[in-house]
Formats: sequence, structure tokens, C-alpha cells
Amino acid sequence: MTELIAVAVFTLLAVISPGADFAMVTRSSYAQGRKAGLAAAAGIALGVQVHVLYTVLGIALIISKSPTLFLSMKVLGAGYLIYLGYQSLTNTRRFSLDEGGSGAISVTQALRSGFLSNALNPKTMLFVISAYTQVVQPGSALARDFAYGGFMSFAHWAWFSLVAVFFSSAALRKAMLARQQMVDRVIGVALIGLGVAVALAGVK
Repeated sequence: MTELIAVAVFTLLAVISPGADFAMVTRSSYAQGRKAGLAAAAGIALGVQVHVLYTVLGIALIISKSPTLFLSMKVLGAGYLIYLGYQSLTNTRRFSLDEGGSGAISVTQALRSGFLSNALNPKTMLFVISAYTQVVQPGSALARDFAYGGFMSFAHWAWFSLVAVFFSSAALRKAMLARQQMVDRVIGVALIGLGVAVALAGVK
């Protein structure tokens, strides 16, 4: 029970801390609507499973022992964040309340973007590896390990679904869309800043 509580607290603190996933869901929700925001949240939850899978299978040990591989993964993740930031910063398309959010294409794109944002996110990689190495007891049953991973995904999905619902409300969308250029630039700068910070952060 103590281990479960520790995993739960560790996960919740990691989930609610602002980062690339928050920026991703916020932009999808206000720009394309609730369905796109919820799809991005689902993609993030699926992305968590990538980190859980290689951690539970022991590949995380290889990554942690190989500075070159770890650095490559960080650079790849940082590059993707910078790419997303550049897209938002240079976006010239203007959305409205009446279009962009309900189509299958935008929902699919939001799902894919959410998945890649998390699967390539070094912050999530470090969180999952830390959870299993510092919180979960060595020799834990495989079923329990994957159950913890399921909880991590659920926590991400629940939190970012709430974020999507909040930022896709009609009144807030209207206010943000009226200032879309400024909002896109703020989100773009934030993502690029996160990417640069990840790229420059020392490997501990």
C-alpha cells in the first residue's frame, strides 16, 4: 500500500507540472476544439506507455548506462519540441469557433501530436525511469509493474482531459481566438524554450 501511495503521489506531481504536454493540449483545445483536445490527451496517455514498456523490459538500464544513447534521445525530444514551437510561432492559419475542431483529420492529427509529444518527451522518460527505480521495489511482479504503468497513463489522460475541457469552453476559446496570434506566439516561445532547456540540460 505504501508503494502504491508513493507511485500515486509521484505521478500526480509529475502530471500537473507545466510542460510541453500542457502546451500541446492547450493549443489543440482552444484552436481546434474539444474533440481535438481530448484526442491530444489520449495521445499523451498512449505515449506514456512507450516509456513504461522499455522501462519495465529493462531497456531503461541500457539507456541510463549509455550517455550517448541517452543524449541522442534527449536531442530527438528537444528537436521535436522546438519543431512544435516553430510551427506555433509561425502559424498563419486563423481558426474560428465554427471550424477546425470536429473533423476526423484534425482529431487524428491531435492524437498523433499528443502521442509524439509525450513519447519523445525527455521529461516523461526521466519521470517513468525514476518512478520505477526510486519508488517501485526491485523484483516487483511484472503484472504490478504494468498496473503502475496503466495508472500513470490514466493519470495523464484524466488531467489533460480536464485541461482540454477547460480550454475548449466556448467563452475561453472565443477570447483566445480573438488573440490567436499572441497566444500562438506565447505557446511557440514556451515550447522552443522547453526544447532548448532540454537540449542544454546536463546529463545527471
